[in-house]
Amino acid sequence: MGTETELDVEGQTEPPICGLNKNSDSYSQLNTESGPGTGATNSSFTATPNKSESATLADDTDAATAECAIIQSNRDGAGAEYAYSYTVPQVCVLLNTDVDNGLDTAEAARRLARYGPNKVEGAKGLSMWTILLRQVSNSLTLVLVITMILSFAIDDHIEGGVIGAVILLNIVVGFIQDYRAEQTIQALYALSAPTCKVIRQGKMESIKAEGLVPGDVVRLGVGDVVPADLRLASSINLSTDEALLTGESVPVSKHAEIIPKDRDIPLGDRVNMVYSASTVTRGRAVGIVTATGMVTEVGKIAELLRGNRGQSSTASESQSAFRKLLVRVKNVFIVLLGLDGTPLQISLSKFALLLFALAILLAIIVFSVSRFVVTDSVLIYGICVAVAVIPESLIAVLTIATALGTRAMARGNVVIRKLAALEAVGGVTNICSDKTGTLTQGKMVVRKVWLADGTELSVENSTHPFDPKSGSVHMGDSPLDSATISATAEKTPLLRKFLQTVALCNNSTVVKHSGESQYNAAGEPTEIALHVFAMRFGMGKPEVLSSGHQFLAEFPFDSSCKRMTVVYSDTERKAQPYAYTKGAIEAILPLLDPATVSDELKTDIVARAEALAVQGLRVLCVARRSVDADALSPSHALDTSTEDGTATITGSTTDEKAAMAGPDRSATENKLTFLGLAGLYDPPRPESADAVRKCRDAGVQVHMLTGDHVKTATTIAREIGIIDQVHNPSSGVTVSNERQNEIMLASTFDKLTDKDIDEMLNLPLVLARCSPATKVRMVEAMHRRKAFCVMTGDGVNDSPALKKSDVGIAMGLNGSDVAKEAADMVLTDDNFASIVTAIEEGRRLFDNIQKFLLHLLISNIAQVILLLLGLSFKDSTGVSVFPLSPLEILWANLVTSSFLALGLGLEPVQADAMQRPPHDNRIGIFTRELIIDKFVYGTAMGALCLASFTAVAYSGINAPNGLSGSALLGHLCNDEYPADGSCDIVFRARASTFATLTFLLLVTAWEAKHFTRSLFNMHPERWTGITSIIWTIWENKFLFGAVTAGFVICFPVIYLPVVNRTVFKHGPITWEWGVVVGTVVVYIAIVESWKCIKRRFKLGATAQRVVKAGEA
Repeated sequence: MGTETELDVEGQTEPPICGLNKNSDSYSQLNTESGPGTGATNSSFTATPNKSESATLADDTDAATAECAIIQSNRDGAGAEYAYSYTVPQVCVLLNTDVDNGLDTAEAARRLARYGPNKVEGAKGLSMWTILLRQVSNSLTLVLVITMILSFAIDDHIEGGVIGAVILLNIVVGFIQDYRAEQTIQALYALSAPTCKVIRQGKMESIKAEGLVPGDVVRLGVGDVVPADLRLASSINLSTDEALLTGESVPVSKHAEIIPKDRDIPLGDRVNMVYSASTVTRGRAVGIVTATGMVTEVGKIAELLRGNRGQSSTASESQSAFRKLLVRVKNVFIVLLGLDGTPLQISLSKFALLLFALAILLAIIVFSVSRFVVTDSVLIYGICVAVAVIPESLIAVLTIATALGTRAMARGNVVIRKLAALEAVGGVTNICSDKTGTLTQGKMVVRKVWLADGTELSVENSTHPFDPKSGSVHMGDSPLDSATISATAEKTPLLRKFLQTVALCNNSTVVKHSGESQYNAAGEPTEIALHVFAMRFGMGKPEVLSSGHQFLAEFPFDSSCKRMTVVYSDTERKAQPYAYTKGAIEAILPLLDPATVSDELKTDIVARAEALAVQGLRVLCVARRSVDADALSPSHALDTSTEDGTATITGSTTDEKAAMAGPDRSATENKLTFLGLAGLYDPPRPESADAVRKCRDAGVQVHMLTGDHVKTATTIAREIGIIDQVHNPSSGVTVSNERQNEIMLASTFDKLTDKDIDEMLNLPLVLARCSPATKVRMVEAMHRRKAFCVMTGDGVNDSPALKKSDVGIAMGLNGSDVAKEAADMVLTDDNFASIVTAIEEGRRLFDNIQKFLLHLLISNIAQVILLLLGLSFKDSTGVSVFPLSPLEILWANLVTSSFLALGLGLEPVQADAMQRPPHDNRIGIFTRELIIDKFVYGTAMGALCLASFTAVAYSGINAPNGLSGSALLGHLCNDEYPADGSCDIVFRARASTFATLTFLLLVTAWEAKHFTRSLFNMHPERWTGITSIIWTIWENKFLFGAVTAGFVICFPVIYLPVVNRTVFKHGPITWEWGVVVGTVVVYIAIVESWKCIKRRFKLGATAQRVVKAGEA
């Protein structure tokens, strides 16, 4: 009876990145053809790119010639590119080194001076002068500078001094913010391997990884980060995690003795090489440094990412000198005007230029009214109108709000590399996230176990994969009590054998040091998970070994056989030695003993394994057998490490090793007794499901792009809510047409043309077996659909997709430096929930910028309307009377409005911020709603200020007998308060207008907290009733303080002698307060009515709510 043994289990994921093309110059230096009498060290060694040509490197090659070759090679960027095709002795000759003694100190210092430090160049830090220049390079600052100069030119030192203080504040705050951001980013590049163990002059020492040079001999152990590209000289049971470089989610087995005959093999297949930034997950090794710094494989990719800048400079060399000068002048103007910054900065710079042009136009209008007879008073009034147009405090408030937003992001574990990301992340419509380590914990957990007798065990609610006490263990449907769980293993012989096998056939360590609250683990994730499962029953490896088990031999895991076996004797019981085996089901099943495993049981095993695989679990088979002690001689034990940890491999050829180890392995791994199956998986982060739900509520669609198996990806996607639980193709549930492509293999997606992809109703929510090219195509497909997407990544191979996406997010803990350089943001905790926090903070910042921008522009529009129409107020001599003095305008713009706007910038996130669709980043900050609102409210405020001035000036109250019309406005009341009191009415009217403007600005600050909700019912989900307004205005204490201060300080400005008439050119008022209160009531009625209309007809973006998550 036949049995299916090939299961759909996980293998390699992303295709590795191939090495760079061979450099002909360095190639000829490295590979010189040998004559008839050279005597090659390895007949299989291939020395030329063409397979038909062969050559060898002579054993007696002059060391100096070999060193010249490697120097030239490094200079050309190849860096011993083909070291994987040389034998170890040949590599030693090539690099002029000794594998036992390493380099001497003097030679290492000389090479370090020649090759430079071993580090990948990250993003170049900005100089302090560049940061300082960036603070003044924007149109708004230039407009303020011009205004300040004009103020000093007309001897208005108070106004000029205040504007100068605003400019200085902006420069200081902006400089501190940018400098701290640069320092934070540069600190992220220190996450690489800081030290390594190197052999020099025959002694092992620890040095900084930056000090490595080609030819150094490095020792590696479990948990070490590979500090440079190494050609392995010897290795024992070595595996490395190359996910950062190749994208493979499973560790790769490495073998020093294997030499490929074909040089044209991808990087991932060079099993005798380990590469910089990869991590040792198992075993130990000794390697020879073949490339350092930017010549390593990681460095080459970093160089490619930086190459675009060089291309543009190269292209410019062919331009004429005059054209170069024009381009340079143009670039200088672009920088000075702030037209090369973030989208918001560019938008505001253009807006400032528009305002500047408008200010000039308004000044011309003022001069034209006086028929261009520009007296001092006319000039002052023109400048007064121009100043009213420009929101002097906008840039300072924006800088402070952005700085505070950046700090808030940092508290949420998000470091902003580019301000454009901070401004744009709130408008994200799609998130393309990796699975491992971002949505999941990046650590394996044994989820289910099926024993040979049918017993089923499961682990539930485990949130800490390394902690054996986390979660609960169930046998069948019954939970096992933590107090009696160890006794359960003693009472269940088959379970005890299973646990004993997974504990002994294991090279991981899981410990909890004294004084620490958490467990620490080292080794491969799969072995750690099995070890933790055994520890749950009190049968960890130390406990099992303490019962008398002695190690005899090990047959390490190999990708070709997909299994691992260890042999232990039981000296305490003096029992026969046992071989303990674990591996892939298809690798173990043919080795089971037919006497104990029938075809029916094999069929049942396969069915159980398939059932576990369908649940997204990685399935391992566990078995054991007794062995003959006499068949195990010491020479057959593969662990040949010495006491000091030096790893050696006997034998010089692969054939010799295979002859020595092969028969013993095949004899040992035979007629095994089946014990059970273990199903493992990488559990989701506890916060991932809630974060995905928030995204759906906010209209943000989450896509999982992973290199893992489709079943694993699908299980996690359902568990955290990326796809609905009801859609389950593997269980036979019919999937509707509009959702049939929600789960797709990358190979299927890659075969589609762009037209086919664009014709899909929805883009896939889960893409499994994803390659870097697939991620780039996904981003491009989203862009064609006008989506604004986030892409996460941690590996070097993720860099193209990170740069292609609208907002690239790199992982700070496990991400490569190259990925961080390509990204716009960095997650310091590698947590998907932090992305959601960033989106929420981005929306808060966007909303708040709109709020204080609305407030400032309402004030400016009101003042322009007031001052332009105020040209019609003329005294008896025909001179226009200012409704507001220049200092009153400056006070309203810089003192009253600035602190109110800053308070709006500190507003907490709105309750409905994550319940409405994302804003359109293509439109930017100046949305249609903002533009309409500012004109509605600005016009109302300007009209009411005019009404206040008119009501007081022309009411006739307090007017001298017989005076009416223009006579009421006195004579030359713009300059000073005359002793005869003829300007009393004008000064009263001006004070009333100033009080009206001030109080309306105070009310507007509270009304602008939400664009559509009423001030009297702004947070119905939190507060209701008549008292809700109290909690609403008290919620933002800074804004409450700014409003209170603005209200209180208005009275001394109006009533203090000298200050009122001499400085502000207005006087004390009495009955006029009734007019001020009336205008405030009318204004509130207008604003609330407009908001009501917006709610009724759903005119504002904030009035919309997400019914269902937006689709790509």
